[in-house]
Amino acid sequence: MTVVRILRRTTAEERAVVSRANGRKNAVIFAFVLMLAVAFIVCLGLGRFSVPALQTLRIMASRLTPLNLEATWSDKMESVILSVRLPRLVGAVLVGAALALSGATYQSLFKNPLVSPDLLGISSGACVGAAFAILLDFPYPLIQLSALGMGLFTVFLTTLIPKLFRNKSSLMLVLSGVIMSGFMSAILGIAKYVADPEDHLASIVYWMMGAFSNARLKNVLLVSPPMLVSMTVLLLLRWRINLLSLGDAEAKSLGVNVKRARALTILCSTVLTACAVCLCGTIGWLGLIVPHLGRLVIGQDNRHLLPMSAVLGALFLVIVDTLARNLTGSEIPLSIITGALGAPLFVWLLGRQKARIGDG
Repeated sequence: MTVVRILRRTTAEERAVVSRANGRKNAVIFAFVLMLAVAFIVCLGLGRFSVPALQTLRIMASRLTPLNLEATWSDKMESVILSVRLPRLVGAVLVGAALALSGATYQSLFKNPLVSPDLLGISSGACVGAAFAILLDFPYPLIQLSALGMGLFTVFLTTLIPKLFRNKSSLMLVLSGVIMSGFMSAILGIAKYVADPEDHLASIVYWMMGAFSNARLKNVLLVSPPMLVSMTVLLLLRWRINLLSLGDAEAKSLGVNVKRARALTILCSTVLTACAVCLCGTIGWLGLIVPHLGRLVIGQDNRHLLPMSAVLGALFLVIVDTLARNLTGSEIPLSIITGALGAPLFVWLLGRQKARIGDG
């Protein structure tokens, strides 16, 4: 009986320790959510036409809630906040969260810390779709739809290759993504070669570098439902993603339907990446770097890592978009800033990882 009591006491103590650790991690996530909210309000007011943060809050509260506040702001302030900056910052939150969440998911699923959201060639395919739409002088909504459709078609071809060779391993899927990325890059090179250098070529290159300059409320609302649904599904699956990262045999022994869980996870990550590329073009580094920052802050457990990555990705892209709007007279493409910030940050993360391995 004494042994049983000791075991029960030990189990209770372990549960209490785990509960306290989970509580601390949830508190950290909540703190970063508050930071995101503050950064969102502050960045709404920053620009060539600046608006104080308190005035920004009053404008949003008056127009987006039932509150009927006295108008102490000009019509120009309201137009800049609600019609120009709010859609692009909402888009930045969605895209940043989507790329970081899909990057963290892929890295855990394929057990590879160097995997990024365009693993299956979706970004290259989307660029091809957008490039040919630009060459045909399509309006911007059709450019978005073309990018989305070609991106999803590329992923379909990527998943078809392993079936043709009757090899459905994760390695074969990754290699198929590399093949399709190279093939789509070649087609994109042809599109840039035949493009008018004074008109179409600049538009193609600018779209490939990513920007929210064409983000409008209707475009954001168009892609937000599939993005929100996919994010919700991945967050609900985060415990199963933990089990999938242990390997197929271990996951099966723990009762996970490996084939269905992996397919659903890849589908949701693909939809997130496709919608992100459709909304603002391709953005490099974010889906690779942010999950590593999340692990540095919160650890490896996907139950906390996935929501943490989403919040960090949204915060990172809100700040990057604000820098892109304000650093120079003309807007800087997002991939230039993410590359300038991401490369040294990744070197720093590698240094920390090497030091940790050396200490161990």
